[in-house]
Amino acid sequence: MSAAKRRRVLDIIATDSTFERTDFRGQEVWLGKCLHCNAHLLVDLKGEPISRATIEHIIPRTHGGTDALENLGLACARCNQGKGSRHDPRYLKDERAQQLVARLQERRRERWRALNASEPD
Repeated sequence: MSAAKRRRVLDIIATDSTFERTDFRGQEVWLGKCLHCNAHLLVDLKGEPISRATIEHIIPRTHGGTDALENLGLACARCNQGKGSRHDPRYLKDERAQQLVARLQERRRERWRALNASEPD
């Protein structure tokens, strides 16, 4: 993973209140939850996923979504790939896809933590 992508992961962690530092197998890591299913996600302190954490674009980039932190979350690879293959291509025409996006936006807002509250190193 590139340095820019690791930085983006750390920026998402800094704004997601489900992520906390914890010890995992003798190493300090970030432990949080998938934006979709709440499965545990592990990320090292440099931003490299230990579990299969991926960057989720809540509103797909193909439909006007941006890389703004409000539109990003971390998701397990299974959930992120499932959303992408089932919902992203039909986003504008599919009411279920838009409902899923609305739920993810609400979940992201509920989890929001101000950047200065507990910013990762």
